[in-house]
Amino acid sequence: MMTDVREQNGARPGSGEAGATEAADGQTGTAEPVASARITEIRERIDEIDRALIGLWQERAALSREVGATRMASGGTRLVLSREQEILERFRAALGADGTSLALLLLRAGRGPL
Repeated sequence: MMTDVREQNGARPGSGEAGATEAADGQTGTAEPVASARITEIRERIDEIDRALIGLWQERAALSREVGATRMASGGTRLVLSREQEILERFRAALGADGTSLALLLLRAGRGPL
């Protein structure tokens, strides 16, 4: 179910609805030129990081699938739960509860759902 997305000022993006920051740049949320330029720079770096994360995610999933296939082809088990617990703990220790959620997504991407 899609929800109605609204800017912080209460207007829908691109709707032309008046809001508290009517003169604000639609892309950065501010009309102040220095702040707008800095936001644009920061977002460019965020986009670079996102591209790197996506590439690393895909590489990790492929490597994990290869580990599983190699293990099973040699008569091993589909999963090694102690290894999964180690990964979950590593992410939880570094990132808290969100790290556990992220680790679960990474594990599923590499091995598929249980």
